[in-house]
This record gives sequence, structure tokens and C-alpha cells, in this order.
Amino acid sequence: MSVRGSASKPRGRWRPGYPAAAAVFAIGMAGTTLPTPLYGLYQQRIGFSELMVTVVFAVYAVAVITVLLLAGNRSDVVGRRPVLLCAMGLSAASSGCFLLEHGLPLLFAGRLLSGCSAGLLSGAATAAVIELAGPGRRARAGFAATAANMGGLGCGPLLSGVLAQYTPWPLTLPFWVHLGLVALACGITWLLPETVDRPRHRPPPRPQGLSVPPEVKGVFLPASLAAFAGFALLGLFTAVAPSFVAHTLEVHNLAVAGAVVFSVFLASTAGQSLTRRIGARRALPAGCGVLFAGLLLVASSLLAASLPLLVLGALTGGTGQGLAFRAALALISDAAPARHRGGTISAFFVVAYAGISVPVIGVGALATGLGLRPAGLIFAGCVMLLAAGAGTYAERRLPRAL
Repeated sequence: MSVRGSASKPRGRWRPGYPAAAAVFAIGMAGTTLPTPLYGLYQQRIGFSELMVTVVFAVYAVAVITVLLLAGNRSDVVGRRPVLLCAMGLSAASSGCFLLEHGLPLLFAGRLLSGCSAGLLSGAATAAVIELAGPGRRARAGFAATAANMGGLGCGPLLSGVLAQYTPWPLTLPFWVHLGLVALACGITWLLPETVDRPRHRPPPRPQGLSVPPEVKGVFLPASLAAFAGFALLGLFTAVAPSFVAHTLEVHNLAVAGAVVFSVFLASTAGQSLTRRIGARRALPAGCGVLFAGLLLVASSLLAASLPLLVLGALTGGTGQGLAFRAALALISDAAPARHRGGTISAFFVVAYAGISVPVIGVGALATGLGLRPAGLIFAGCVMLLAAGAGTYAERRLPRAL
């Protein structure tokens, strides 16, 4: 079994390339953030605290990490397409849980299934997008993969916020629309060329744990620390920002809340587009510096109760996260052997998703006792220190030849 550098196209049959795989990736990731602007409606309907919002959110991240640890390298063995189809099936099941929702158990089930879907997508879809590109398009495909990841995560809250605010079915229509998109993604995935040579059918499960090949260890630590800090910012916006917008800023428009969350992911995609110009070696510490500035603006918005400052912080912090994230992923993907690429990328995402979950639970716990604003300030200060440390470490320790 090996992985081809690019997929061969059978004669007489058209096969979609890496942009189609990126579209599948984006649709899958959009489903994971679809409920973000809706948590306030669920709070009113079911009745639960701010801490429970972060716990519901964290269930998703725990599921992602678990799947990455147990099956992060599965697509290296059985092929990319079967894993992508399985991920789409789980995403559809997650939307089904939200459509049937009548209490917390189905909310938890929906987030759990969504996390399992994202866990399978993170490594398999990233590897598929990169491998479906020809040798001369690897850099462009790397951007397509990270942009699909962040762009999909950003489009989810924007889509649901607009539909929830301006249609009569705020808690159902977003998920019906997503089910239609998932059906489209399944059709595209069925047509994608397989990039794993001689995939094995029904091999015995072999959980990889957190495994990093020796060739990658020199770049893995600084890259993963930067990803942890960046994803912590994303976690804050996807779990807590809508509550801050509603309760502190007194802005109750769900489309606005979704747009605020979308802005951080939009900026992340823009930041990723700059990475190639700067170079991955320089972009990683530079991204951490911009992330630090963004967090400072977010903290200022909390103190001043200012929506413009919050959006500016989202745009600045998102740009820094995008710079650092694409640089980290490029460094790790280039250093990983082809036969271990999916598993190595999955190990990287384990650390990243720990950043999106663990700090956010801390914010929820602090908010219960101190309030949302002091909890957000403590969070911002801690992640600023982490971003500064990760950037300094990357600047000093990454090999100059990269």
C-alpha cells in the first residue's frame, strides 16, 4: 500500500480534482459550526447555563480528538474516499439529531456525531486535497485544504444565523439545508479518484495514538503549539462570542452573531493566502505575533463593550491564526512521509482541537462564577502568553533551511 502523488484519471471518464475535494471538506466542516448562533435559542427552549454551552461545544472537540487518536490514520489504509463518505454520513446523522431535538441528550448526540465527522475529515480530506493536485500545484492545493477547513467552519454560523433570523424555522431550516449540501458532497466524493494505491478493505483496527514519525519531530512541536493558540481563539468565538454579543453588547440579531463568528474564519482564510508569499518558516512566528495583537483587541473589546473592537479583534486574530495554521500544516505535511501523511496530519489536529476545547471549558466555568467579561479577559491573557511563547519558540528553534 502506498500513496500516489497525484491521482491518475481513467480514460473516458471525467474525475473531479482537488477543488472538488476541497468543496466536500468545506461542506463537512460547515456542519460542525452550524449550531453556533443557535445556542441562545436552545438555552431559552431547554434552559441551561453558559457553562453547559461550553460543555456541549466541548463534546464536539472531545469526539474529534478521540476519532483522531483511534482512526486518524485509517484513510492511509482503507483509502481516502471511504473515510470521506463515512464522515459525510456522520455529518448527516448529526443534523438529524438537531432536527429531532427535544432536550440536551440529542444536542449532545448531535455534537458527538459532528465531532466524529470532523475527526475523520481533518486528516483524510486534507491529505486527499493535497494528493489530488499535481506536483506543481501542491502549494495551491495546501491553501485549498486549509481554506476549505477554515472557510467551512466560518460559513456554518453565517448560514444558520441568516436562516434563523430571517425565516420562520430557525431551529430546523439550517439543518435541512445542510442535509442537502451533504447529499451533494456525497455525490462528489463518489466521483473522486482514490489516491491511496492498493487500499485494504476491512483491515483490523489499529489505533495510532498520538504518533509522529521521526522526520517530523523537529517541526511538530512549534507548529502544534502555534495551532493550539490559534484554535483557542477560534474556540472562544464559536462557543462564547454569540453570548457576549447578545448579553453584553445587547445585540440580539442572530445574523450579526453569525457574521461576527464568520469574520474570524474569513480572516483566517485571508491570512492563509499570505503564507506562501512570506514562506512557511517566517509565517509561523509572524502569525503568532499577529494573533497576539488580535487577542489584545479582543480583550479591549471586552473592557469597552465595543462591537467594532470585537470585530477588529476577530479580523486581526483570525489573520494571525490563518498565517500560523497554514504554515504549520505545510511544514508538517512536507516533512511527513507519504505513507504516514494522514496519520501525522491527524496527530497535528489532535493538538489543535485540544486548543479549541480545553480553554473554552475553562471560560465557561469561570463565567459561571465571575461573569462572561472577566472570564474572557482571563482567557485572552492566557492565550496571549501562549501565542507569544509559541512564536518565540518557532523563531528560535525551527530549522533555517525550511
